[in-house]
Amino acid sequence: MIDSISSVKSLTNNSTLDSVKDVASGLSSLAGAAVSTAATAATGPTFASVLGGVAQDAVDSLKKSETMSFAGIQGKANTREVVDAVMQADQTLKTAVALRDKIVSAYLDVVKMQI
Repeated sequence: MIDSISSVKSLTNNSTLDSVKDVASGLSSLAGAAVSTAATAATGPTFASVLGGVAQDAVDSLKKSETMSFAGIQGKANTREVVDAVMQADQTLKTAVALRDKIVSAYLDVVKMQI
C-alpha cells in the first residue's frame, strides 16, 4: 500500500502543478510586458503584479491540498483538515477558470471590434 502511495506521489510531483505554475508565470510575464509598454505612470500595484499574485496563490492552494491529501492517506492528518484543504483548492480552481473565461471573453470582444 505504501509503495502504491509513493508511486502516485512521484507521478504528481512534476505534472499538473508544474504546468499550472508555467501558465501562471507566462501570464505574469505577458501582463508585465503589456504594462511596461504602456506610457502611463500609475501608482500602486500593477495589473501584472496583481495577476501574478493571484496565480501564485492558486498554485500554493493546490499544493497545500495535495500535501494535505497525502498526509491524510498516511494517517498524519484528520479527515476534516483534508476536506477543508480540498474544498479550498476546488474553490480556487473554480475562481481561476472563471477568471480565464472572462479574460478570453474580453479578448474575443476586442478582436471583434471594427477598426
